[in-house]
Amino acid sequence: MAELIRMNGAQALLRMLELHDVTHVFGLPGETTIGWYKEWRANSDIEFVLTRDERTASYAAEAYAKITGKPAVLEAPSPGVTHCSPGITEAFLSSVPVIFFSSDIPINQDKRHGLTGVDQTALYDSICKESFTVTNVREIPFLLRRAFRVATSGRPAPVHIRIPINIFGEEADLNDLYAEPEYAAYPAHRPVADHCKLRGAIDALLSAKQPAIVCGQGGLISKAGDVILELAELLQIPVGTTTPGKGTIPENHPLALRVVGARGGMEYSNQYVHDADLIFFIGSNTDSAATDHWKLYGDPQNKTFLHLDIAEAHIGNNFPVKIGLAGDARASLAYMLEILKSEHPGLTRPRIDLTQTKRTALDKVFNANIPMPEGTISPVKLSQVLDRIMPADAIVTSEPGVSAIYPSALLTFREAGRRYITNYSMGALGYAIPAGLGASYATEGPIISLTGDGSIGFVLGDMETIKRSGKNVTIILNRNDSFGWIRGEAILLDDVDAPWTTDFGAVDYLKVAEGFGFETARITSEDEIEPILTQAISNPGANFIEIMVPTQDKVIPFVPNWVRVARTKNLPHFY
Repeated sequence: MAELIRMNGAQALLRMLELHDVTHVFGLPGETTIGWYKEWRANSDIEFVLTRDERTASYAAEAYAKITGKPAVLEAPSPGVTHCSPGITEAFLSSVPVIFFSSDIPINQDKRHGLTGVDQTALYDSICKESFTVTNVREIPFLLRRAFRVATSGRPAPVHIRIPINIFGEEADLNDLYAEPEYAAYPAHRPVADHCKLRGAIDALLSAKQPAIVCGQGGLISKAGDVILELAELLQIPVGTTTPGKGTIPENHPLALRVVGARGGMEYSNQYVHDADLIFFIGSNTDSAATDHWKLYGDPQNKTFLHLDIAEAHIGNNFPVKIGLAGDARASLAYMLEILKSEHPGLTRPRIDLTQTKRTALDKVFNANIPMPEGTISPVKLSQVLDRIMPADAIVTSEPGVSAIYPSALLTFREAGRRYITNYSMGALGYAIPAGLGASYATEGPIISLTGDGSIGFVLGDMETIKRSGKNVTIILNRNDSFGWIRGEAILLDDVDAPWTTDFGAVDYLKVAEGFGFETARITSEDEIEPILTQAISNPGANFIEIMVPTQDKVIPFVPNWVRVARTKNLPHFY
């Protein structure tokens, strides 16, 4: 029989996290967690990353999990428990495992209207795989093992654990302090899709005249980039990705189509998948952004669809599939390759090389020289320079809006892997800077966070966190004094002359950043872009750069339905 060890709840929680190889926890303090922190400071080496806002902590944890391949741990006190919902929602929709602890007042004290009391379990039940409450210390080892197992198995997602304040100090004799090591990373299990269906998919791929593979972020989650590339090379099938799937294979590879869809897809890549006779979805939920509101592939009745995903609910959800494959992307494709090599020896296919097609499309954009409105700099030129000087080990974070749409289309990630982080599952503002913070604790390389002035207002307080961390983070603010995406949508699609809800007053952001201790610079001409970016990225600390850019209604970016309007109205656009 295992030895009994007497512990209080705080000690048991810390020990179970250590056994699951947790090295960082993101959060901030509250009265309901002081009992945990007392034991933490005295007895654990797990680093607590103190943020200034629970939303920041939640986004930082989500990004940390994306980069490390490990479930992230997030902690929040009862007064701020609702503030974590943006990051937890993004993690849930993006299939990112987060173990989310929220401390609470004693059970049922909320029924007496105890301050900060709310039904936390019900609150998070709809955006987590599971949400449960610790009622006594003896439950902690079991519930922690279950949390890691649930979060990292099948379709990864957050798990919420509610801990009443009294649990931290209560004691119990425990004899089951152990972890299940396979759940300290994700994906924990790799089920292989049905073998007969894999053979059917092979036959469909071999018989297609112009097939294409489209990868969502499921390929990155499964770490399947190398087997996807091997399959593509063996069958000579071009590979496109959604914006969150960017980097699944090297984007300079001859078979890489780069990004497709309505958030960074270019005309050549979108046209290619539109004209394909077969689309093989890998790890994609085929959402509206990735499919140009489900119009990207033309008439679905005239095309063959294959779909491989760990989430059965995604398979065939929006397009009629000939063959649906439920399984882990890496394991299933690895077995598909075994079948191909053993049952189709000596297979040869006509060589496809998209290098010149991509080069022509990129050069067309880079050399367009569209005049910018007075006082603004082309975001194309910013992306062009950043692509040229970006270190191979850099992580780029971006968020919806002008700060993401240009780099999604124009940055080239030459090594496979998750080095471009966006929140295009939910799309809330205020993501890039917290994600940059989380990424900085997951890697040694420089972090480049592309944000907008509509977004930075959500997270200014955590510029202090970045400065305090001592991490190499460069924030690039694309400023246009507007919620530019909404402005563009209203003017271009709804024929509004001038939206009355999108524009706001100017702020001296450099003074703000200087107040937080950042090294700062303002780009005022195209020839300043490279020296300023180079200096910032090479400075191993907190850096802030401001660049004035046009709103999306003035110069239209890579959004197909906007571009269609721009062409009818003869407006300047990139595509």
